[in-house]
Amino acid sequence: MHESNLLSLLIILPVLGAAIIGFAPRNDKWTRRIALVFSLLVFAASLPLWFLFDTSSHEMQFVTRASWIPAFNINYAVGVDGISVLLVLLTTLITPMCVLCSWKAIDTRVKEYMMAILIMEAALIGVFVALDLFLFFVFWEAELIPMFLIIGVWGGQRRVYAALKFFLYTMAGSLPMLVAILALYFMGGGTFDIQQLAQGSYSATFQFWVFWAFFLAFAIKVPMFPFHTWLPDAHVEAPTAGSVMLASVMLKLGTYGFLRFSLPITPDASHAFAPVILVLSLIAIIWGSYMALVQTDLKKLVAYSSVGHMGFVTLGIFVFNSQGIEGAILQMVNHGITTGALFLCVGIIYERTHSRLISDCGGLRMTVPIYVTLLAIFSFASFGLPGTNSFVGEFLVLVGSFKFNLLLGAIAIGGVVLTVAYMLWMLQRVVWGESTRKDDVVVTDLNGREIATLIPLLVLVFWIGFNPGPFLDRMRASVEHLVSEVSSVRGVSNIEGLNDAVLPPMFERRPQYAAVANNAAVNRTPADACRALPCQISNRDRKQTL
Repeated sequence: MHESNLLSLLIILPVLGAAIIGFAPRNDKWTRRIALVFSLLVFAASLPLWFLFDTSSHEMQFVTRASWIPAFNINYAVGVDGISVLLVLLTTLITPMCVLCSWKAIDTRVKEYMMAILIMEAALIGVFVALDLFLFFVFWEAELIPMFLIIGVWGGQRRVYAALKFFLYTMAGSLPMLVAILALYFMGGGTFDIQQLAQGSYSATFQFWVFWAFFLAFAIKVPMFPFHTWLPDAHVEAPTAGSVMLASVMLKLGTYGFLRFSLPITPDASHAFAPVILVLSLIAIIWGSYMALVQTDLKKLVAYSSVGHMGFVTLGIFVFNSQGIEGAILQMVNHGITTGALFLCVGIIYERTHSRLISDCGGLRMTVPIYVTLLAIFSFASFGLPGTNSFVGEFLVLVGSFKFNLLLGAIAIGGVVLTVAYMLWMLQRVVWGESTRKDDVVVTDLNGREIATLIPLLVLVFWIGFNPGPFLDRMRASVEHLVSEVSSVRGVSNIEGLNDAVLPPMFERRPQYAAVANNAAVNRTPADACRALPCQISNRDRKQTL
């Protein structure tokens, strides 16, 4: 385990950059440069996380701990493991691209805009590295404010509506989560330490309420069906950088929350209600893909595609096997790369045509060959063409899904087919379709700044596609530990079969993988399963455990 102040530096640097911009005289040119320099410094400072990370350990690394509010046992504690390290690196990579894509697109209140981008980066990193629940909640709420401002101040015509909808939805999830955090504090022996709370044992009723409180917050953020309705409005109205940061990083907070809190802290409730989440995930995959298929707005098409892609992530998490969870984590990173790149491509063409309609973007094959080539590659990556990054993540999720249940995997494949359909149809219209844009609209190819913005994402598409090993190696120990911990909640050594008692008949596990869980009874309802969960341990035992 590495003792280091590196993670604190990653949080402080963006805030320092925002402070310098705030106190400096208003000069848009220098504001952009300062923001770019600090975002690149943060990315450079995060690289030791990749090179020095111990892939053989599931323990938290680069840990820093300090007492913050001793009266309530609140600490400043940060660290990363294999579940969070790739998400931190993704955040530091995406932020400089958000600055670059705003170079010309944002020309009003540039100082405030760049400050919001940097502060949001610090808050997002804080969410992924927090090891104290109170600290986690502070960062969780802090990232909401700059995104609300980015959408509401620099967004499109319906920006106020989209920003308020985003804010209200997120706050609706945050309030029950805060109640759950306080409940865990009192039931967990007076600590906010995430690792200690994950070692506790809680009653069935307590797990039930905590699980659903966390679920509401995380499901809204993902967003899962039917909590997704804020997402298309936020994406469409947000400026390009807002859409990129939202899709690439912010949506991952929800799925990260499932992995960091729901599975380790409420494992029995997670198993009991997994069928509900699996069904919602399948609906999101199919419905999100279908909605993308019928869109005429290019940005809204990409927005709805996120609903389907994130459905694959939640599907992989709640099949409770290493293939599914590894695929889900990798797909979180892949979605951040490919969908972020697609939103950058949408923003680039919008700056030239001032229209998001696919019909106004038609016939680009002859005029902008570099743009068309990159758009095609990122579109192929989005639907998982072999040799691209998303293929690996989707393949692992599908392997885990088929291992869990054949019908579950078969339905998920239907989502892949729809993804291929809407992406290829979009490309056909944009590249070869007839254009309805005005004759005086001149579409030029990518300039050097735009190519520099997209090239790192292009490299990652093929790096992960052809050599996913280094990425999977960094998460494997943590995933195996998580699966082992969650599978042992009822005293069994294999995760397979834990949920048989509460699975609907159509989603019963394949017999060859089934193992009988302790006290499992056939045909129990989810409520019955919860009532059969282990009883709450005594305060004395809990204190000894913690």
